[in-house]
Amino acid sequence: MSRYRGPRLRIVRRLGDLPGLTRKTAKRAYPPGQHGQNRKKRSEYAVRLEEKQKLRFNYGLSERQLLRYVRRARRAGGSTGQILLQLLEMRLDNTVFRLGMAPTIPGARQLVNHGHFTVNGRVVNIASYQCRPGDVVAVRNKEQSKRVVEQNLQSPGLANLPSHLELDKTKLEAKVNGVVEREWVALQVNELLVVEYYSRQA
Repeated sequence: MSRYRGPRLRIVRRLGDLPGLTRKTAKRAYPPGQHGQNRKKRSEYAVRLEEKQKLRFNYGLSERQLLRYVRRARRAGGSTGQILLQLLEMRLDNTVFRLGMAPTIPGARQLVNHGHFTVNGRVVNIASYQCRPGDVVAVRNKEQSKRVVEQNLQSPGLANLPSHLELDKTKLEAKVNGVVEREWVALQVNELLVVEYYSRQA
């Protein structure tokens, strides 16, 4: 299944707050659908599935992409869940979003795909590009690119800049100083349940 392009608030009502997916908040606190208000007790599988879906929809991934990230995290050694979150957080589209240069991750992906950003002086239009410590992410030296990003910086999607990023608003340039720490991940998710979900699938 390809990336989700349907109503975003429907997903937020089902899974809870997804800061990367949309800035809107749902007026109704219960899940969508005919039986949304009288949901039965969820099984363990349903709980794990929900945590996995949070990652998928927040970061805008297909099932195949997320599975690939889980396999990479397993191979890396260490805490699979934490490495998985680091891999997702260090994507270029998410980095642009966390810098406040785009209102949401889908918005950041569009800007990256349209070639508005450079990494270490080279134009990168691949949203899944993995940012590494020492990388310099900058807005392309074009009037249109600067105008869009300056507008977005006036009302960033998330208020706080993570500790691993350093932003120079005058130059519209940012430096990646390290790998994101767990407490700076904005999404409320239990990554261990995601790893469990995929360990049972394999």
